[in-house]
Amino acid sequence: MDKPLLLLDVDGPLNPFAARPHRCPQGYATYRTKPSSWISANAPKPAFSVPPLRVWLNAEHGARLKALPYDLVWATTWTHEANEWIGPPLDLPELPFVNWPRPRRIDPEGLHWKTRYAVEWVAGRPFAWVDDEIGQADRDWVALHHDAPALLHWVSPRRGLVEEDFRILADWARWLLCDGGPASSGPG
Repeated sequence: MDKPLLLLDVDGPLNPFAARPHRCPQGYATYRTKPSSWISANAPKPAFSVPPLRVWLNAEHGARLKALPYDLVWATTWTHEANEWIGPPLDLPELPFVNWPRPRRIDPEGLHWKTRYAVEWVAGRPFAWVDDEIGQADRDWVALHHDAPALLHWVSPRRGLVEEDFRILADWARWLLCDGGPASSGPG
C-alpha cells in the first residue's frame, strides 16, 4: 500500500498563532515573512511599507514530520509560498500543495471551506489532515464522501503540534499500513 497523505495546515498546527501575544512559545523561533500573497493582500500599499507577518516555527517539527510514514502536502492558504517561507526553517523539502480556489465561500452544510477541496485533491487516497479549523461536521462529511480511510485531526492554535498529535498521526498511519484499516474515517 502507498503511504497515506498528510495534509498540513500552517497557521495553527505549525505556527501556534493563538499562543500568548508577543511571547514566542517555548521551543519555537520567530520568523518575519513577507510572502507575495501578503503584499498583494495589503495593496495598494507599496511592498516596502507592508509590515512582515510574524510566524512562530519549531525547527524540530520538520524532522518529526519527515519521520512519519506519510507523503507530506501543504494544505494551507500559504499554498506554494509555504515551500519558500515555512519549509526551509523546518528543513522540509519542496512539497506539493493544494491550490485552493478563491474566493473562499461559506459552505452550505457548515463545513470548513477547505473540506470539499481537500477530498477532491486527495483523489481517493487515504489521508490525514491536521488543521485548527476542522470539526465533527467535516469528519462526518468525509466519512460519507471519501471511500478511503481518513483522519481529520484538530490541532490547537494555542499550542501547535505537540507530542500527543505526533503520536496520534503515527498510530493512525501504523494502523492503516499494518492492518489495512477499514474503509472508514478510522480512529481519532
